[in-house]
Amino acid sequence: MTRKYYVVKKGRKPGIYQTWPECQKQVSGYPNARYKSFTTLTAAETWFYDQEQKLPPKQNTVSNYSANVIRLYTDGGSRNHGNKLGQHVKSNDKAAWAYLICYEGQTYTDTAGEYGATNNKMEITALVQALTKLVMLGLQTKPIVATLDSHYVLDPLTKGWLVNWQRRGWMTASGKTVANQDLWKKLVKILPNFTDLHFEWTKGHAINAGNNRVDELLNQTMDHM
Repeated sequence: MTRKYYVVKKGRKPGIYQTWPECQKQVSGYPNARYKSFTTLTAAETWFYDQEQKLPPKQNTVSNYSANVIRLYTDGGSRNHGNKLGQHVKSNDKAAWAYLICYEGQTYTDTAGEYGATNNKMEITALVQALTKLVMLGLQTKPIVATLDSHYVLDPLTKGWLVNWQRRGWMTASGKTVANQDLWKKLVKILPNFTDLHFEWTKGHAINAGNNRVDELLNQTMDHM
């Protein structure tokens, strides 16, 4: 049976889906819905990310954007069972981060590992490292879409938590000290350099090629630690 990818350009939630029922939920009864099926992921992404798509509001979770933007993917991982030192995270547990930047036919990647680090720390480290690289390349004023699978990183950026943490003196709404505070502060310092930066979530280890690539890179790093 031939595998299909269903692209929803106009619907309740535009995106690329692996099954017709998922696609149908987004387009059934939606006025002037626009969708199409493809037999390869490459063809589906080409149609979805074409020039007809418009850039969304700055720093928002998005699905539609033009093909000429810088594509950024970041990921972090660890081979432990927790996100707090001393609680299922041992000092000799392996952890790593990675990023992938795609722009005008060029790709830039980097990855590094750390012992005893949490998964959350690696997720945010990956984004800080990627944004730092973009500044080094002089690309910070270009339209950029960063695709992450980490709600730990995305939610503070897209839901206003980061601003509130700073206002409270780096305390959460529940009165706890914000974890990985040094990395969040680095992120706060570097973000103003970017004038057209957008964020979107993708399901980890699924059909997003960029996300799969950074996951592969960080796992290769941990394999060699």
